[in-house]
Formats: sequence, C-alpha cells, structure tokens
Amino acid sequence: MVNSERPRFWLMKTEPEVFSFDDLMAAPGKTTCWEGVRNYQARNMMRDEFKNGDMVLVYHSNANPPGVAGIARVVREAYPDPAALDPKSEYFDEKSKAEGKSRWVMVDIQAVSPARQVVSLDLLRSTKGLEAMQVLKKGQRLSIQPVTASEWGIVCKLLDLTAPHAANAKC
Repeated sequence: MVNSERPRFWLMKTEPEVFSFDDLMAAPGKTTCWEGVRNYQARNMMRDEFKNGDMVLVYHSNANPPGVAGIARVVREAYPDPAALDPKSEYFDEKSKAEGKSRWVMVDIQAVSPARQVVSLDLLRSTKGLEAMQVLKKGQRLSIQPVTASEWGIVCKLLDLTAPHAANAKC
C-alpha cells in the first residue's frame, strides 16, 4: 500500500558496531549512503516508496539496549548499490554481477538529531499507542520498516528532541 502523504516515516535498523548513529553524525555533512540491503521487501520499499524528505528513526539492533538512537532524513532517493558488483565487498551479489547491473539499491540519509538517550526496545514495548509498531512484532526482522505518523509522534516525544513532523514540523 503506497501512502501519498509526505513525508513518510521509516525505521531503519543498523548494528552500532557496524555503523552507528554517532558514525552518521561524524560523516561529512552528517550524510551517508544506506548500503547493503539484501532483502527484496526492504529493497522494494527503498526503491518504490522512499522519497526525499521522508523521516527515519535510526534503530540500533544487536545493542545493549537495542533502541532508537536518533532521527535522520532521506536526502537522496534510491540509486544502484555498486557494492553488489564488487567481488571484494561483503555486499557482493553474484546474480547482479552476472546481469551486469546491481539488483540492489541504496538511499542517502542525513542525521537530523541524536537521541538524548536511546529509546530502548523495552520502553517502546511499554508505551501506549505503539502496540502495533512493526519493530515490536515477534519475528519481525526486516531492516527497513514503515512507521505511522502516530507512532512517529509518540517516539519523537520519547526521544525528547525537536524534529520535523508531518503535521506541524515538530514532534
């Protein structure tokens, strides 16, 4: 289902030992590509639904505690992920190489604001209004997930920061 309202809201998971929100904050222009997505459903969301200006909850998985570490914004829409064609890359894809073009895409995101404190998975679970949030569902392993405007607003309040919001430009 494609929602025409803009901006849309997303949650993107990363393992902080691989790439953390602090790494994003330290990147030139606080901007980097979000590479290495190798799940078709996540790829299709990035390719078909991510638009410039969409907002992202950057979620640290496999962390202590796991949780939302900050907010970012999509600043470049989907484009081919060249790592799929590089045999030396951990994201190399033999089928892409055989086809001569990347089957995978990436987007660029820019840090907007770090969380003053990580909003833990436990806190998300115990917060009224977030019961249906995808990251809280058992077995949900997708690295990219849509977030509703209502969920976005609730998480922004938990983050204790000011960030763009669909309705009034503030959380």
